[in-house]
Amino acid sequence: MSTQEQFVQQFTRLFAHYTQALTSDTRNDCESEHSPFNESDRHLVAAARLAILELETNAKMERNARKYFAKPGEAEWGC
Repeated sequence: MSTQEQFVQQFTRLFAHYTQALTSDTRNDCESEHSPFNESDRHLVAAARLAILELETNAKMERNARKYFAKPGEAEWGC
């Protein structure tokens, strides 16, 4: 599986998670009658932003975790 395919799968999973979280508690029948697309669009954009932010944060954490390890064959040994 390519890196792009992994990204798409992770983004899809996170997007669905955040969409559900943002719409489940805040949906009100009165509000949805007045502007069904506007509020929904806001939730979708917010879910996409949160998903991207989480993916970026995870990537930064992974990069930071790796920077303390020497590349193969470059480790200095000393006593």
